[in-house]
Amino acid sequence: CYPTTTFIMTSFPVDQTRAFGKLILFGEHFVVYKVPALVGAVSAYTDCKLEYTAEPGLEVIDNRPAVPLYKEKKMDEGIEAINLTLTHLGVDTKKRGVKLTFGGDLTCASGIGASAAQVVSLARAVNIADSRSLSEDEINAAGYEGEKGYHGTPSGIDNTAATFGGLLRFQRTEGAPIFDKKTLVSPIRIVYASTGITASTTEVVGDVRSKKEADEAWFADLIGKYTKLCEEGQKAVEEGDMDKLGKLMNLNHEYLQELTVSCKELDDLVVAARAAGAVGAKMSGTGRGGLMIALTPTEEIQNEVASALEKLAPQVWKTTFA
Repeated sequence: CYPTTTFIMTSFPVDQTRAFGKLILFGEHFVVYKVPALVGAVSAYTDCKLEYTAEPGLEVIDNRPAVPLYKEKKMDEGIEAINLTLTHLGVDTKKRGVKLTFGGDLTCASGIGASAAQVVSLARAVNIADSRSLSEDEINAAGYEGEKGYHGTPSGIDNTAATFGGLLRFQRTEGAPIFDKKTLVSPIRIVYASTGITASTTEVVGDVRSKKEADEAWFADLIGKYTKLCEEGQKAVEEGDMDKLGKLMNLNHEYLQELTVSCKELDDLVVAARAAGAVGAKMSGTGRGGLMIALTPTEEIQNEVASALEKLAPQVWKTTFA
């Protein structure tokens, strides 16, 4: 039983609620079917301030930066995700009011894991406000429950990256997911860019499932090729082989095109990034909008690719997995 008394804190430590965005190097959509994926957390984060109020109910103030229409399109899913997270943690807004203020520097866009960062930061805020001692695994579990509001049946990869950070090998199982942090021999410099298009993860994942069910043999062949690719990608990461890693990212993009989850806007950004010097580029995340990522071995190439993409994309960012 968790405490139900009002918690008073003169200065809420929002910096302790930070949860990171993510970029998938390999495995979007395939990871749902219990094969490995590689995901890296970005340095940008979402945080959350929680205040208990005298009047029952839920008030949400969303100050997160976002691409146009993202928060409007995701509003209903977001409220559902927040309620699922609070319910999982035993917080009943019918008994005591909750005011949440979300902030941070993670720009919300399809593919960056903004929904997971939101609910993981919320779980951290509840942990602080109620003076609990939740483990990181318990925070992650609460984030997974919240993700159901956005994604229906989430893989768990986004909330795991949001919780633990770093570069992770992730694999869904019938039970708890398996994940381990990778130690990098050299930094992985990334440029990522937004199409400005917000897609519904639930709808796109559902479409992929329909394609799988319509042709199981085709999907089995494709996921088999992807699994081999991911194993090679993990080895390239461990050896610091950026050229090999880039080639595998390019191939992963082709597999995602075959799944029909890419789109012209993503493909155009991929082509532009490669032309500007990226050794590999692919869509990342849900697809049919959202983000693309480019692998840039040096700081000079990273800057050149970012400059080229800024001519096409509404938002462009640089990050480094280290």
